[in-house]
Amino acid sequence: MKSHALILGCALATLAGCAGKMENPTDFYTYRDQPLVKQVEDGMTEKQVLAIGGPPSSSMRRRVNAGICNNYVLNQDGHQQVYHVSFDGSGRVEEKGFMTCEQREQVEREKARESSGGY
Repeated sequence: MKSHALILGCALATLAGCAGKMENPTDFYTYRDQPLVKQVEDGMTEKQVLAIGGPPSSSMRRRVNAGICNNYVLNQDGHQQVYHVSFDGSGRVEEKGFMTCEQREQVEREKARESSGGY
């Protein structure tokens, strides 16, 4: 069941990645009462996040910035939505939102390129 949910979440994330805007405000409204969305705040430790959201669907080491990133699949009224929580090198929440860790890495790479004049 978890792998099925992750596959569906990745498919949705891929479709979202094709759109011009990565995050949709409707997602926040729809999933705002989910514990990960409602309770996780910047600066929390990974242990605190795991206590709130349980184990992630997947996890990856961040390439652009030091740290790790956890992917989750939120469920609400039969619908699923991907959500990530990124931790900095000291293990504290730095970013979170309605995209996968892979999408977050892509955004960070693009920002780094823009700030270094790589375009």
